[in-house]
Amino acid sequence: MEKVFRDPIHGYIYIQDQIILDLINTKEFQRLRRIKQLGTTSFTFHGAEHSRFGHCLGVYEITRQICDQFQRNYPKEIYGKDGWDDSERLVTLCAALLHDIGHGAYSHTFEHLFDTNHEQIGIEIILSPTTEIHQVLTQVSPDFPEKVAAVIAKKYPNPQVVQMISSQADADRMDYLRRDAYYTGVEYGNYDLTRMLRVMRPYAKGICFKEEGMHAIEDYIVSRYQMFMQVYFHPVSRGMEVILQRLLERARDLYDQDSHYFKQHCELLVPFFSQRYTLEDYLALTDDVLLTYFQLWTKAKDPILSDLACRFINRKPFKSIPLPSQLDQRKLRGAKVILQKIGYNPTYYSGLNDASDLPYDIYRSRIHHPRTQIELMRHDGSFFELSTKSEIVKALSGETIIDRRFYFPREMVKPTQTLEQNSEILRFQQWIQQTLDRNVTKL
Repeated sequence: MEKVFRDPIHGYIYIQDQIILDLINTKEFQRLRRIKQLGTTSFTFHGAEHSRFGHCLGVYEITRQICDQFQRNYPKEIYGKDGWDDSERLVTLCAALLHDIGHGAYSHTFEHLFDTNHEQIGIEIILSPTTEIHQVLTQVSPDFPEKVAAVIAKKYPNPQVVQMISSQADADRMDYLRRDAYYTGVEYGNYDLTRMLRVMRPYAKGICFKEEGMHAIEDYIVSRYQMFMQVYFHPVSRGMEVILQRLLERARDLYDQDSHYFKQHCELLVPFFSQRYTLEDYLALTDDVLLTYFQLWTKAKDPILSDLACRFINRKPFKSIPLPSQLDQRKLRGAKVILQKIGYNPTYYSGLNDASDLPYDIYRSRIHHPRTQIELMRHDGSFFELSTKSEIVKALSGETIIDRRFYFPREMVKPTQTLEQNSEILRFQQWIQQTLDRNVTKL
């Protein structure tokens, strides 16, 4: 059999195994259509409305191409332990397709607030006998779900399989860079994917690249860096994420005071507020469900809940300023006191956000672990790590980049009605200017 999906990134996505089509048609996988790939980024880049569904198909397609290339050029029958065992193909493709199956509504904000873990939940979805995904996987063999889960957990015995889906140059990153660049409208993520796949090869310890492909790998690393700095770390997207977090925190605090309203109007959130959620509860919550609740909260009696919901629904992001690496906590507390005097509860109307806390990692060659190194193979069969020969990558991987920002209501940089409030806002703006002067950065 062969089915195809039309895709803006890969042209066609080829489905050649019935189990892959059956997995796509499960309710757990179809749920990914209702979860955005980039969360609040669409508030900054309006085209970024793409879903995790499309990304998972893309990761599958890249993995399929890698498996075909490995079997064609490096079969185990000829290359032995440095070759590709095509009996691993099906478990690899299933793991690629399902690698993000555990992501939830506004996943990374939700995880931080309610202590969920999308990787653990993804493994639970695969292993739970109640899910359609598990039932499809067991059609291959009774232990097949455990094999797929082991790949996602990075515990599968074959490092080639694991690194194809989870490494510094894996199918996951290869797809999301191209896909996110396409939908955000930027050019940074358009590295040479075709060349990278041509120079990729298996070896006993996992996956490496031929030495002649080094410039394509450099281009990929630079693309990652630019996407991080220009898209994933964008201050406005993070400002909307701070509002989202504060909105859910306010709702949870109100639930703790009086649960009746939420039990009556927001029943799908109640299990998370009470910390008694099941897998079924988790799967029922998607971005569209939360947005429906947020729209409802715009008319809530609680002024903070209503205001934060309006800010999120109507795209009124918090403003921000960059903070120095050595943060003066006393001065930060002073800024929050000013917010309090003007009438903004700083618990809900301010926030610190570190770019390094976002769910992306910039290439780090010095972290000694086989999944964090990009190895290149010379013609004589010896290896070298990418940054030892590439000055570009060495420069990018030399320092950890942290963009720490303090977020606050945008009204704090505009005049208000009363003289008393204006004087406090003036004090706040003076604090902003002093902070900016220390960072030599524009607001």
